[in-house]
Amino acid sequence: MNNDIETIVLQDENGVETEFEVITKLDIEDEEYFIVTPIDDEEGDAIALKIVTDSEGNEMLATVEDEEEFAMVAEAYSTIFSDSELN
Repeated sequence: MNNDIETIVLQDENGVETEFEVITKLDIEDEEYFIVTPIDDEEGDAIALKIVTDSEGNEMLATVEDEEEFAMVAEAYSTIFSDSELN
């Protein structure tokens, strides 16, 4: 998926669209993840999304729900951003 994406619009299960700011893209163990936060929600928590391929070969974003996978993504995210704060 394109690395230069700054915002994305996602639709929830009720058809409501929300615009998200892309904080970063992570490549971990041959998987791609986006860390996003809602643009209109100043206290919005960051959300980890994984790029998955559907049965027709189309790329789509899915919420990371597996606790171990989420912990791995969160650790990579915190490592990157704690390193960037030191520079």
